[in-house]
Amino acid sequence: MKIAVTTDHAGFEALRELKTFLESLGHECVDFGPQSLDMDDDYPEFMFPAAKAVAAGDCDCGIIFGGSGQGEAMAANRIKGVRCALFYGPVAAKTAVDAEGHTSDDPYEILRLSRQHNHANVLSLSGRFLSREEIKQAVQVWLDTPFSEAERHVRRVRQLDEFEP
Repeated sequence: MKIAVTTDHAGFEALRELKTFLESLGHECVDFGPQSLDMDDDYPEFMFPAAKAVAAGDCDCGIIFGGSGQGEAMAANRIKGVRCALFYGPVAAKTAVDAEGHTSDDPYEILRLSRQHNHANVLSLSGRFLSREEIKQAVQVWLDTPFSEAERHVRRVRQLDEFEP
């Protein structure tokens, strides 16, 4: 899989490790920077090109970092065709019940749902809230989870992608 990756200063070191991990799994990483650590950089300048590469089909998906991941997700979601999910860390919902009535105590369930139900094509991670091992686990779960192709999910994703403000 060809994966767009990028960060601002807050995820600089974590992204270097993640690239090594992804490449060890056989993925190709397209790095949208930064190439050096600059504590005064601005995340949109890195998020927009990575998100555009995913939306254009130049990359299969994207993984982006920031301090919280929040602004980075907002930036990515400005690009038509991008469906960016945000992950702060593993947590199990108190009463997670899916459409079929099943419950889950899986702390990475939200990542699975972002792919299964929302066909997320970009994942925004928080460099300040995730350990390196949690990052690897989250990315592995997210990449390994396919879109469900259920009609209701296809319909909703199409509505997202076709929306014109």
